[in-house]
Amino acid sequence: MPIVSLNQQSKRVEIGGFEVENPLLFTYFDKLPASERDEKLHRALYIGALALMEDRISAFLSKTANELGTELESLKIIFDMKKELFYKSAIKGILAEEDIAEYLAEFLSAQRLTDKIKLTGNSAGSLAKNKTGDIIAYVDGKEDLKIVVECKFDKGIRLGDIQSKDIFTKKSDTAWSQLIEAQANRDAKVGVIVFDVSVVDSTILNTVQDVRYIPAVGFVAIIDSSKGDYKNLSIAYMLARDIAVNAKSMAFDKDVLSIIVNRILKDINETLNIRSLVYSNIETSKKILSQLDKSLLLMEFNQKYLAKFLIDGQFSKEDLLNFYSGDEIKDRFKIVETEIKAL
Repeated sequence: MPIVSLNQQSKRVEIGGFEVENPLLFTYFDKLPASERDEKLHRALYIGALALMEDRISAFLSKTANELGTELESLKIIFDMKKELFYKSAIKGILAEEDIAEYLAEFLSAQRLTDKIKLTGNSAGSLAKNKTGDIIAYVDGKEDLKIVVECKFDKGIRLGDIQSKDIFTKKSDTAWSQLIEAQANRDAKVGVIVFDVSVVDSTILNTVQDVRYIPAVGFVAIIDSSKGDYKNLSIAYMLARDIAVNAKSMAFDKDVLSIIVNRILKDINETLNIRSLVYSNIETSKKILSQLDKSLLLMEFNQKYLAKFLIDGQFSKEDLLNFYSGDEIKDRFKIVETEIKAL
């Protein structure tokens, strides 16, 4: 016999006699006068039903605080404390990935889409010993049609526009590098990188605001997990999905050409700046030689990839990653730099 039944005529919920063995519930009701227990049970059922309907506890607390009064105050304090500990802990990345994967799965189910969501965990991808790309979405369940989602709850990540990137500085992760790397590593058609508004670099927040598409690179989305607000992820995912489903092989990819040209223009400007170094002392002359060799290496490197692009008409994700990172010429320059210092 079911415990709960509904009276459709009177629109009432009827609960038969039942017992619950739960220390928390017993302690709570044991402290109440007998005359108040029925009323508190009604309120507990109401609060629990609201929480289940809302499904996400943070959004539920935010929406019902005024409505339910002071009884929720201690629960809100506990939640806020846990949230603060979450953002200070090393485990936040793993929990964020799980939460985002769960949200995407629920969102896709509500949209009646058959995309399959998978957490990659600690598994490496196509690139050796590389785990970049936290979540893979198989569009319509197809193994060869994937969207990769990278989760970054880290204030140290910058946008990393190629026009401002200096190959010869110490390598660090950026939104650009992570998007390109994730797609190459997980063999995905499109990439999305997700930042939380509470732990994101201000330059990314100011540039992206909500959702931004970087041509030939991917989507950047800003969410607010503390408020249960993932709408920007939904927007980015659906746009990425449209690209993945409708994109066709092109003989010529102007977005990739734009990236190459921007890099070349940046390098030409750096070469022009060399003239101002000519009138300095010996140490400055060494800097000139260093800068000239950098520029020569860059020109050779860019020419190589431009020639490859003009022949093939497009870059693979791995080609784009190699071009963006420039590790090849960085290693070659170390030898030249040693020779200049020995002069």
